[in-house]
Amino acid sequence: MKMNTRMRSGFTLVELLVVIVIIAALAGLTAPMVIKQRKKADQTEAVSNARQIGLALFEFETAYGSFPDATTGDTVTQQTGTTLTFPGGTANDYFRQLIAAEIAQAESMFYAKTSFTKKPDNVYNTTAKALGKGEVGFGYLLNTTNAFSTAGNPSRPIVAAPLAYPFADGKFDPDMYDFKAVVLKIDNSVTSLQIRKTDSKVVLGTSDLITPGEETVWGKDARPTIANPESK
Repeated sequence: MKMNTRMRSGFTLVELLVVIVIIAALAGLTAPMVIKQRKKADQTEAVSNARQIGLALFEFETAYGSFPDATTGDTVTQQTGTTLTFPGGTANDYFRQLIAAEIAQAESMFYAKTSFTKKPDNVYNTTAKALGKGEVGFGYLLNTTNAFSTAGNPSRPIVAAPLAYPFADGKFDPDMYDFKAVVLKIDNSVTSLQIRKTDSKVVLGTSDLITPGEETVWGKDARPTIANPESK
């Protein structure tokens, strides 16, 4: 007896649904890994840029006697005849001195991925363009309003990211780099420190990043504060 067979074409509805479920399940499994890798890449970029800032700060101190602050701003203006302004108060203002002194050659080195930053356009020949709002991702640490220098404890932090926004003194964004903060120290080493889940502050020894005391890297006399960047 001769049997006729039919060639089946395409998938049945059930088979299509099974494939969709499998794809969705795989996507659900891989998405966290992709997000984690993205955060790690952003953190690595911040580490690289922090090192460049550190080198620029060392060169600036050699030329002007300390890291940037209000006093060095006046000196930079007089010695370079720059048209850039740095009124002080924000990290953008202080880092702008590195550009005016022709030590920093690009705005991109001041970038760190945060909730308040944007990629710098590397246009900095006018006051309005040099390190504008959102083009700096790092906070800059001062001794109240005066700059720290290499004469202090080499383990003291000088630059850090990612700060929490809206800015709150000493608080960091735990989600940006997976509970890690990128911290540049005065000895030009860059490290990734843990951000506490309880208060979003960076763990530094037995204290946090900006709390002074005899048992800390600051000692009892320093009064560390963070000059925040300008948000976009």
